[in-house]
Amino acid sequence: MLLKSLIKARKMLALSLALATATSWADEQQNVQFHGFIAQGIAKSQGSDFVNDDQDVSAELTEIGFNISYQINEQLRFAGQAVYLNAGNRLAEGGRIDYALFDWSVFQTPESQLNLYLGRYKNYHWLYSSTRDVPMTRPSIVLPQAIYFDGFRDIAVGGDGVALSYKQNHATWGDFDFNLSYGTSSISDKQTEIILSELATGRMNHDLDYQGSIFWQPQNSQWRFGIAALDSEFTYDKGQNDSFRDATIIFQRYLLNGRYEGELWEFSGEIIQERFLLEGFYSENFRQDNFGQGFFVQSRYLLNENTRLLARLERFYANKDDRRGNQLTENTGGQIPHYFGYQHDTVVGLSIRLAEHLELQLEHHWFEGTARLTPVVVPNTAINNDKHWQLWSAQLMYWF
Repeated sequence: MLLKSLIKARKMLALSLALATATSWADEQQNVQFHGFIAQGIAKSQGSDFVNDDQDVSAELTEIGFNISYQINEQLRFAGQAVYLNAGNRLAEGGRIDYALFDWSVFQTPESQLNLYLGRYKNYHWLYSSTRDVPMTRPSIVLPQAIYFDGFRDIAVGGDGVALSYKQNHATWGDFDFNLSYGTSSISDKQTEIILSELATGRMNHDLDYQGSIFWQPQNSQWRFGIAALDSEFTYDKGQNDSFRDATIIFQRYLLNGRYEGELWEFSGEIIQERFLLEGFYSENFRQDNFGQGFFVQSRYLLNENTRLLARLERFYANKDDRRGNQLTENTGGQIPHYFGYQHDTVVGLSIRLAEHLELQLEHHWFEGTARLTPVVVPNTAINNDKHWQLWSAQLMYWF
């Protein structure tokens, strides 16, 4: 498995290095900016199928991306990014367009700016939602799964529709950012399996997605605070010989976050409450309505100009009224263990800048619980039979 992954990764890296020569063309174009990144790593999950089913060391930790920005005129810009991802069981392997949008600067003054985005826009509503798609801009290889669940990665990165951003600088109160978006995302058959079940033969559709957020950075402060809300709806149309029924899924979440960026220290945290309503799927009259809660607190320290340390604590409960999962086990007749009702994580990590555009990230996770493993709706209890499990990963990343 490791050898096969390495061969595949080597082919993708060779292709990326060839395509990287396009930067020389972009440099010659006054209104064009072209950038990219190549990241390859290894990972091992002991006691879960977070990376792969056999739990061996895997090279399924590949990220290759290219983005372009073209300034059409003073008010209109086009931007887009295409990526190839291979992260094992965490998400669907293959290429995708993370964003492809027209950015219209409606108006701009020294104190304010209004932008309208049309197309496949980016998600700017959460603390790391706009930077999770580029490996060297993330604080860790694996983000806090309570908020940035990898199973929903492609849906959460952005959407097809329209987004609005308004920035205001107040001489007394500081900087305010207001963001609104409406759109939907395409869901592949593989994503349907990751979210629902490997036995699902039907089609999952993303019918609507409304999001809004406000960020505030007080004047002359290194703190930034945010609040966000999401309301989305999905439907499932059963396939032929399907084990499941048609279904409707309502997914809502509310977030609070804060971040401090000092010369040496960085502190960040995010709190979430989310609603997961499932109607149908198991049977025509089935209905499950859970309110989950979670949070993470994180600290990073710049040890020297090339080395940064990371520590993080994370907690997530799939049902705030059943924090130990006992009711989950009872409701399923003992088929789903109680530890599928929560997932906690403790992380330590290290980032080393090897050269100007070359960085190595290392991290180790200690988990308790399996609530954020895929698939979500019909969990794999056969493989994920350990309450406590661990994950380590190392990734080398280059950008240009």
